[in-house]
Amino acid sequence: MSIHLRFLAFVLLTQVTSSQGPERWQDPSKHRIQFVTVDDGVRLEVLDWGGKGRPLVLLAGLGYTAHVFDDFAEKLAESCHVYGITRRGYGASSRPETGYGEERLAEDDLAVFSALRLAAPVVMGHSIAGNELSQLGIHHADRVSGLIYLDALNDGSDDYSELDSLEARLPDTMKKPPSPSPADLKSFRVFHDWLMKTDHVDYPEAELRLDFGENPDGSVGGRTTPAFVPQAIMSGDHKHDYSQIRVPVLAFVGYPPIPQEQIRENHVSDPAIRETIAAVFGIYVGMTRNRIKRIESAAGGAHIVDLWGASHFVFLSNQSDVIKETQQFLAGLR
Repeated sequence: MSIHLRFLAFVLLTQVTSSQGPERWQDPSKHRIQFVTVDDGVRLEVLDWGGKGRPLVLLAGLGYTAHVFDDFAEKLAESCHVYGITRRGYGASSRPETGYGEERLAEDDLAVFSALRLAAPVVMGHSIAGNELSQLGIHHADRVSGLIYLDALNDGSDDYSELDSLEARLPDTMKKPPSPSPADLKSFRVFHDWLMKTDHVDYPEAELRLDFGENPDGSVGGRTTPAFVPQAIMSGDHKHDYSQIRVPVLAFVGYPPIPQEQIRENHVSDPAIRETIAAVFGIYVGMTRNRIKRIESAAGGAHIVDLWGASHFVFLSNQSDVIKETQQFLAGLR
């Protein structure tokens, strides 16, 4: 199971607890927070990190808020004006019972663009936010000037049957997500360090504090987002005709560690399991190549950046590469 799926599995299974802590923690990120009404009774949290030049709007992956971009966005703001939208259901945004289809989520984004008077921004999305990007590029190309996919080319036309069958043969230690002990949840700083050790990703602490409640003793509590929210976002037929995307595309594609590294990290000696690891890797690479072919058909053109051995959170694990390529992409837009 991939790193991001391990963490997602953990956060979806935890239960909600108290959100009040003994001390008030201050978010160190240099952003301005505002709220934009996008639907009847629905307000979205919008972060503004400032910067000069073309507007760039960040959309988080499933289970996260715009604060996951805190550190990354500050560096991007050196070359553009950076905003982030926390979609409905998460963080400080409203949590209505409906409106989680990709069409409605894209309409939420457009409402934010209008409220902030953003003229044809570039939109950068991580993971499942790729669905919103595709909606914007196919149906609202006149409202955006470019799309940047952050390991976000998953599509409903993907066939996971062979991959799932092979992964079922892997040892439980490679399939089950790691679980933090009570000591690992003693505080958000300790929890952050545990995630760094297990996921090798430096999640901003502000993100963790929005994803989880805080117990009276300062320890990490349960997931704050109701389970129906991610379930509703993931449901539906998410298939797209990428050839209809009429704006330029930049797509970052992450790949897991090569089989030899996985074998070494998991101390695998069984030849059969080693072969399975290699087969899983091969199937994953093949699926990724198919995704690349689909996005390369975009009418507006697409530039692909392969990131081998990257985390699913490519904007954190390969930050310098992502910033460099993004700056070049922005500079080349009309």
